[in-house]
Amino acid sequence: MKNFVADFAAEKYRKKKMFEHKDAQTGDKKFKVVVSGCFDLLHSGHVAFLQEAALLGDLYVCIGSDETVCQLKGRYPVNSQHERQFMLQALSCVREVRINSGAGLLDFLTELDEIQPDIFFVNEDGHTPAKETLCLERNIQYVVSKRIPAGDLPARSTTSLRVECTIPFRIDLAGGWLDQPWVSCHYPGPVLTVSIEPTYDFNYRSGMATSTRKKAIELWRTALPGGDPEQLARMLFAYENPPGTKEIAGSQDSIGIVLPGFNRSNYQGSYWPESIESVHDESILSWLEQHLFLVTLGPRTQEYDVLADTRISQEGAKALADAANGCWDAALRMDLPAFGEHFRRSFEAQIAMFPNMVDSDILQMIEQYRSQALGWKLSGAGGGGYLVLVSEKPVEKALQVKIRRKVLQI
Repeated sequence: MKNFVADFAAEKYRKKKMFEHKDAQTGDKKFKVVVSGCFDLLHSGHVAFLQEAALLGDLYVCIGSDETVCQLKGRYPVNSQHERQFMLQALSCVREVRINSGAGLLDFLTELDEIQPDIFFVNEDGHTPAKETLCLERNIQYVVSKRIPAGDLPARSTTSLRVECTIPFRIDLAGGWLDQPWVSCHYPGPVLTVSIEPTYDFNYRSGMATSTRKKAIELWRTALPGGDPEQLARMLFAYENPPGTKEIAGSQDSIGIVLPGFNRSNYQGSYWPESIESVHDESILSWLEQHLFLVTLGPRTQEYDVLADTRISQEGAKALADAANGCWDAALRMDLPAFGEHFRRSFEAQIAMFPNMVDSDILQMIEQYRSQALGWKLSGAGGGGYLVLVSEKPVEKALQVKIRRKVLQI
């Protein structure tokens, strides 16, 4: 499907010296506003977001191609790029829609240079430091909006429209890698996890156990079944790692998804922990929610090899275990400075043994938040994903998570 109006407008912009952009009635110069996203399964939340952006000026919508959406979300969109372009172009608040020619989270670079906007407008869960830095470099005003539904309409997301899926994600807070026997065989220790409600459409391959969650959806469809949580976690672990699997996924993923609350899984050289301790105290869970913040970095790449150049040792495994235990104890006391310190030490112990977990860009990103955070780590082992921060005060433009609570039996 071809949109001749959009193509004609795009061609005008590609010719150097773009026409002077003025209001037809007043002759005043109008701002150009750009938004970028997938916009699959167009819903009221999309429209409210676009209408809000259009209040700032003429709105240009840049949409991810089908291939880019698949790369970021782990699945192709329901509506093709040309269908999405057609539907968005039909909205009265939209001036022009373009299909981004690049790839990844910054797939709109060419379109941004062609349009030369005054404002780049994003939702809070679409914010990334990379976008903000890009706008700063190009002298574009960067505006972050809250995801607020229009009027009395319910909050909507593309994920919720596909199917109402309540299967959680997970964050490992400390001790990650000790769920692999070739690490904990050097020194036993725990992995700390929290089960996270799916309040955001977390990026695929972002260290939030999205691969294990996909297996859970294959197994149970839209919700975790009733029953003993540890037995369900064992079932999910076995389903993800059938006989003959060469690279065994760590059991902290299935445990982190299935077991509600805050959990310590104690590993001693086996794939499954010797014991699991769970915290459901509301004050502790609320305290964790108030002090954990996620900054979007983008998904891991397929070529990333986190297992290259590993330096696993008894000393390194012990440092990781000690930091995780310290993190657990500090959380139970709700001692924020100690929690942040051990949180950071756990990450440092990880990258000492697995240096390919980080690169210069990630280290530079950490430096940007060092002054306002007590601790930091990556959400997963393979680079990218989310930078998880421990902070006393809210971190601007960062996401906050909702920990899944234990369901009371009546």
